[in-house]
This record gives sequence, C-alpha cells and structure tokens, in this order.
Amino acid sequence: MTTRNVQEVRARRITRTRAKIDGTAERPRLTVRRTLTHVYVQVIDDGVGKTIAACSDLDLKKTAVKGKTKTEIAFLVGKAVAERAKAKGVERVVFDRRDKKYHGRVKAVADGARDEGLQF
Repeated sequence: MTTRNVQEVRARRITRTRAKIDGTAERPRLTVRRTLTHVYVQVIDDGVGKTIAACSDLDLKKTAVKGKTKTEIAFLVGKAVAERAKAKGVERVVFDRRDKKYHGRVKAVADGARDEGLQF
C-alpha cells in the first residue's frame, strides 16, 4: 500500500470507531494516542470540546519509568490520567481506542485507569 492509502484506511478506522462513541459531560471520552515510543491519554468532553484531563509517559517522573517496558509504562499512564480525572469529578468514561486494537499498550492504559477506580 502507498502512504496515501495507509492514511486513508487509518482515517476510516478512526471514523468508524468514533461513530459509535461520544463523550458527554456525564461520561467523557478517554482517548488513547499510541506512537512507537510514547503513549498520550486525554479525557475529553465532546459536548463543549474541552479536555478535562491529560497525561503521557513524558509527564511521569524518570525514576518511575526507568527499567520498565512500554506496556508497564502505559499502565502507569492510565493510573495517572484516572487520578487527574477523578480530581476533576469524573467517575465514568467511554473508552476510545482510535484505530488501534484493544491489546498491548492500549489495553494496559484501560487496565491502569480501571485499577485507579475509573469506570468504563
């Protein structure tokens, strides 16, 4: 596939996933952006288009992530974003995996958020 086709296929997958979910004030959307080296997580209220809480592995202290695998770091990011969201009064969210499969680091983020008390 050419680069253009890959981008079009990815955009269609994202659109297909987003058509089924929508973040509201009661249940904002927890979205995960995974790159080759980092993971970024946001809690978004789509009704007003505002980010309520956000976290990435870059926000964590270097000592907390030293010697850990990417999946373990993603779990810590999930816990951190859940703490920040709960501090803002968010208890329940809708999970948005974008165009990625629900396994590996994406699943680790969800597990970390659930471990911290966020409900899906």
